Formats: sequence, structure tokens, C-alpha cells
Amino acid sequence: MTEISSMVITHAKASVQEMEGAWHGDLEGMLKHLYSNDLIYECAVLKTCNRVEIYVVSPKGSQVLFHFAKKMGVSSRIVEFYDNDETLTHLLKLASGLESMIVGEDQILGQIKELYSIAKNAGTTGTTLDTAFSKAIQVGKRVRTETGINKGSVSIGSAAVDLADEILDGLTGKTVLVIGAGEMGTLVARALGHKNIDAIYIANRTFERAEMLADELSGLAVPYSEVEEHIKTADVVISATSAPHYVLTKEIMSNAMENRNREILLIDIANPRDIEEAVTQVPNVTLHNIDGLRTINEKNMQMRREEAKKAEFLIEEELVLLNAQFKRQKADGLISELYARLYNVREQEKEHAINRLKAYHSIGDIEIKVLDDLTHSIVNKMLAEPTKALRDAAEHDNEEMLDTVSKLFKLNGAQKE
Repeated sequence: MTEISSMVITHAKASVQEMEGAWHGDLEGMLKHLYSNDLIYECAVLKTCNRVEIYVVSPKGSQVLFHFAKKMGVSSRIVEFYDNDETLTHLLKLASGLESMIVGEDQILGQIKELYSIAKNAGTTGTTLDTAFSKAIQVGKRVRTETGINKGSVSIGSAAVDLADEILDGLTGKTVLVIGAGEMGTLVARALGHKNIDAIYIANRTFERAEMLADELSGLAVPYSEVEEHIKTADVVISATSAPHYVLTKEIMSNAMENRNREILLIDIANPRDIEEAVTQVPNVTLHNIDGLRTINEKNMQMRREEAKKAEFLIEEELVLLNAQFKRQKADGLISELYARLYNVREQEKEHAINRLKAYHSIGDIEIKVLDDLTHSIVNKMLAEPTKALRDAAEHDNEEMLDTVSKLFKLNGAQKE
């Protein structure tokens, strides 16, 4: 039977280093590689700073994903394989912010929309994933509207600032350098805007973006080439770029700390990582990455536990509706294909009858219309009861009847076109 299966690697089991090792190549390349497998009818891939997830529609989903993970060299210790029901539950919880490192964060919903859109534009999704992701996005919005799960400052960016605040016993009077003015860097900078810090410096490869963000927060934009100079005076550096290489290396930090006797805190929330781990060998340098945010999440989860319960209730409610929708789709798919098959036979036999009649005498439009209406009516009346029976079978989980009809009439179901 063709259902959704998924392979999930997240912060719950994997470190940042292990998640980096689980990913090979670009997103479009990954989608094309998966979709080239004859057993995969649909696929989508989600990749964020703390998760790598692959969704497939396949009659052999778990088997295909297991071999794929093995080929990628992913340790069985950090990967979860979900069947259809587990996948749907996970996806709805994910869109609602319940599976995030920072429970209730809003960014994951936008990331799901964007990454699903990429898969859709690449032509690797179909009815099944379209239905699942559309429902997940709708549920994510509903949970945020009807609960307080995202109330207050909840994001990886704000958690990084909270971590700095906790480690340093407050950020009052501190100087902070933010590297990166993209989505995550913006979240960091805005979270800093609520702290009584002495100065915020924003560095970005595109200086104009740094200027826009700095103006919004009464901070100061600095040219990317001057990052090392500003590290010399910063108390905290939070890096959140999308660079494929290290932004801060041991060499850069050694130079910056050469004539400095006080400590500096570096926080890296990028994936792949921005800061080389070897910087910790430089005196007075402390480094934390995404793994260090777990303690912040534990506190965040305690605050949002009641809201999470409300969200879980809504998700259970929506899962019932989603499964009912899938059941209708399964029956409607078979019914549609059955009608198409019989209408094709009807058309062939109608033309055959017209040609036979024309061999004896001429016939006009009225006669042809009568034959057309007759054959059309016969097919519709023949399929009326089977249509009701198939929809009833789907509603009551009678997979045996659906599979029997599929085999009896040699219907293809959800196979890749």
C-alpha cells in the first residue's frame, strides 16, 4: 500500500556535527536524487539549523529510506524512521512548533512553507504530500491563533541571546557583535534590542542589509572586512550566517585576542557552523553552538507546558480530519480511474456501433446523440453502486475491498506518472 514515510534527524538525538554529516549536496539535488528512484512517487526535504527530514510517498517507504540513510552514512543512533501515522502526527506537531528545539517558535512554519514550495516547484510532490503539507501549514496557523504556544520571545535567535544573558549574568553594559543579517541574524538583533546593552554591531557581507537592521535597532553596521577589529572590543559575538565555510577560525580569534586580557563569549547558531571549534584553544575564548541551547529550551518548555497540551488536543482533532480526507482521496482516486477506464471502453464501443450502422445506412446527429446518451447513462448507472461501496469502504478502513477493486480492474493507484 502506498503511504507517506519519513526519515527524521533532529536536535533530539543528533549533535550539530552529526546533522552536518547527515546532509550531502544541495536541496534540489537531493530531491532529484530521491525522485529518480522508481519506488518513490513523491518526495519533499526539510533542512533547518537543527533538523534534516525526508518525506516520501512510496509502497516501500521505510525500506527505501533505510537504504538511503545507509548510503548517506547516517548512524542509526541519530535517525528515526516513521510510518504513515507517525509521519502525519510528527508533521503537524512540527508545523505547530512542538517539535522545535525552542518550543513554540514561529520560524519553523515559514521554513516548512518555503521548503515544501521548493519541492512542489521541482515537481516532486503530488496529491498525497500536497494534502499533508497543506494541512500541516493550516494546523500550524490554527495552533498559534488558538493557543499561546508562541507568546513572547521564542526563536533560536532569542534563545541565543538568553543563553548569553545566562552565562554572563546579564548583558547590561555589554558590547555585542552580530555576524549575519539574514533571518536568524535579524532575530538575534531584535532580541538584543530588548536588553540594556551598551552597543550592538551588525556585520554582513552585504553592507546595505547590515545598515537596514542596525538602523532599526539604533545599532551600528560595520563592514564585513572589519569584523576582526570589532571582535577585539566585543563581549559577545553571535554568528548566524549562511556561509558554507567557517566565518571565524582559530587564526582569526588568535589575532583578535592577542592584546586582550578579558574573556569573550562566542555563540554559533549557524548550520553549517560558522565558528571553528578549535577557537576554544585560544585563551579567554568560550564557544557555544546550537547544542548549548538545550538548557534554554528546557526552561522554555516548562513555561509553555499548558499551551503545548492545548496544541496537542487541536492536533489530534485535525489528524482525524486529515485521515478522513486521505480516505476520501483514496476512494475518489480509484473511482476516477475506474470511470476513466469505462468511459474509454464506452467511447470505443460507441464509435464501433456508429461505424457498423453507417455500413448499412446513413445516420444523422440525432442518432449519434442518442447512442452517446445511452452509453453514457449505462456507464453511470453501472458505477453508481460501486462508487458508494468504494467510498464506504474507504470511510470504514476496508483496505481489502479497495485493494481487490484495484487488482480486479488493474488500476494503477498512486504510481508515478
